[in-house]
Amino acid sequence: MRAPRVTLFDYGAGNLHSLAKALERAGAAVRVEADPTQAVADTDALVLPGVGAWGAAVERLEPGRAAMREAMAAGLPTLGICLGMQLLFEASDEGAGAGLGLIPGRVTRIRARHVPQIGWNTVTTADPLHPDPLLAASALDVAYYANSFVCRPSAETASVTAWTEHEGDRFPAAVRTGHTVGLQFHPEKSSTPGIAVVAAWVRGLGAR
Repeated sequence: MRAPRVTLFDYGAGNLHSLAKALERAGAAVRVEADPTQAVADTDALVLPGVGAWGAAVERLEPGRAAMREAMAAGLPTLGICLGMQLLFEASDEGAGAGLGLIPGRVTRIRARHVPQIGWNTVTTADPLHPDPLLAASALDVAYYANSFVCRPSAETASVTAWTEHEGDRFPAAVRTGHTVGLQFHPEKSSTPGIAVVAAWVRGLGAR
């Protein structure tokens, strides 16, 4: 069985090396693509990485935003990490420009004294009886975060699969809609359980 082809969309900020390595160790054939239209062409899955700023990312996304959103809505498996998860939403207080709008809602600054949140924090399943398959497969309950902004879905129960809290501000740690998953934390930096999340996602591509 051939390795699933995974495209890592590069919006020009941050080091993609650790995430690409985690995907490759899980069995994926990874390519990095800076063109948003080409990123969803001839691929089995898409990854929106987690380093960068909203304004710069959506500027790079804009020429192919419609094509990317259409591919994701049609079922292209997608994993959004940190900023990549935030790009699944409609807009952000961090900067101008439209996100993909796959999940209704807005990205806002964390309501806390100490921002950014950097370090380990909880990942609490929204529905313990029906946990998200990625979280269930990895038994992940703490993860590494590095963020100043968080997602605020318009309809929480429709998309949130896990929660976390920073200084009393509760916000989504993970979301899912169709074949698209968003993680506010960095699985590639979250030790063995985090790498297990990535591996479970890649295994799921082969099962489709």
